[in-house]
Amino acid sequence: MSLIVELSQTVNCQDVVKIARDACHVILQVYNSQAESWNVEHKADDSPLTRADKEANAVICDGLARIGKRRWDNLIYGWLNFFILRKEEFLCITPAVAPHIPVVSEENQQVAYETRKGYQYSWCVDPLDGTKEFVKRNGQFTVNIALLRGSRPVLGVVAVPVDGTVYWAAKGQGAFVQRTEQDGPQRLQCAEVDMSQSGLVVVASASHLTPETQEFVAQLQAPTFQQLGSSLKLLMVAEGVAHVYPRLAPTCEWDTAAAHAIVEEAGGCVLQAGLCDSKGKLLEDWKAALAKQIPVQYNKEIALNPYFVVYGRTKKLIFPHEHGTGMKLATD
Repeated sequence: MSLIVELSQTVNCQDVVKIARDACHVILQVYNSQAESWNVEHKADDSPLTRADKEANAVICDGLARIGKRRWDNLIYGWLNFFILRKEEFLCITPAVAPHIPVVSEENQQVAYETRKGYQYSWCVDPLDGTKEFVKRNGQFTVNIALLRGSRPVLGVVAVPVDGTVYWAAKGQGAFVQRTEQDGPQRLQCAEVDMSQSGLVVVASASHLTPETQEFVAQLQAPTFQQLGSSLKLLMVAEGVAHVYPRLAPTCEWDTAAAHAIVEEAGGCVLQAGLCDSKGKLLEDWKAALAKQIPVQYNKEIALNPYFVVYGRTKKLIFPHEHGTGMKLATD
């Protein structure tokens, strides 16, 4: 026999903000030390890994586990003597079977998809997004923590270690930024976007455009360009300082999930623009994929994101036509 037990857990966004700030603290301790002590390694894909990545990951994973434990400890004491009796059979609900939210982090051993696909909720974490920027010491790196409901981000926190800025959002509750711990939070709102207007601000490097990005930008009238590292690129759209961010190159889920939640709560969207392989080779027509207006999905079998485009606040989007160089209009 079996019994279905449905339990709920409250996640306070400010608890996650605190964890992100704690991770920033340990990252800065490494960042401000001698580079020789960073213990830089290289992963199989040749991306760097430092002591800061590992220490921040430990802080985040421990902190997220404590959120669940603290909430459940408050409830467990009322359950210790709760039994469901049926003749000689009984079920005792104890702390050992209290549910938790699993953590999927770039720096953890990856859990098999057969297990992950059953996750109702999960954390998606990049403890140091932009390690290449960290190594360059240009300050353009972040801490990314997202809560997923199935395949969709419903809470996101992105913290910037070098200046203390923290962005956060929760589904249906808006997106916010806090520049320092002494400042009050400010609500974020994406800029209005009309893809036919002149002078749109595009997040991209004008001198390092992929062929697909060049094709996307060619549809715009006199765009200007802004460039930043890590998930800060998505947040430029969330803050309204940029209108669109075409990422027609490979990324992974933990690179974008937290900022994705923030963009959506600020009124924008993050739409798929074609599957690619790990080397960035496009596997389908990116224009046709983008025109379907499907949001980027998470907790997939493979952590690789498709190409995507981040748009600001709009009710009408103009996409490159999948069968030519013209444009077509899509409405909500």
